[in-house]
Amino acid sequence: MTGPKDIRLLGPGGAGKSTIGALLAARFEVAFLDFDRHLAGRVGDIGEYMDWHGYDTYARANVEAYCSLFREEIRPRVVALSSGFMTYAPDIHPEYSRVRRELERHPNTFVLLPSLDLDACVAETVRRQIARPFGRSADREEAVIRTRFDIYMAVPVRKIETMRPVAEAVAEIVATLSLQKE
Repeated sequence: MTGPKDIRLLGPGGAGKSTIGALLAARFEVAFLDFDRHLAGRVGDIGEYMDWHGYDTYARANVEAYCSLFREEIRPRVVALSSGFMTYAPDIHPEYSRVRRELERHPNTFVLLPSLDLDACVAETVRRQIARPFGRSADREEAVIRTRFDIYMAVPVRKIETMRPVAEAVAEIVATLSLQKE
């Protein structure tokens, strides 16, 4: 099946980026990249990397890895970016502002959120994140999503609600991409 050139998925941890990204890639028969896994292949365990080097160094490494990925001739067609990718300080990396603008202007960039309602999004994000094997606290996860929610909502791309069957979210993205072709 012929698919779109590139799809970029943004949003908080637990929003469904990896699951939906893998399904979109399978649907369009293209490569999928979970950016957290890609970065871990470069720096090792991300949590340990942040503990040792700090969040800003992690963010710079994330942007550099993204830039190097798109300098390659063969690249993934569907990418689920790290949860904080759109929340970095503008000066975190020399290329970050350009990359962010490209993501914001790309017609196939989507922000995935459990809900477009803040309180529902917070509750579902916390529920999903504490169910993961990272040992994170509900308080920490709530603080993160409350801080980032408005940032995600302000990204000028289509928002996809994921607090519903995954197939419905995938179908909405596929339908959006199909409309763009017409």
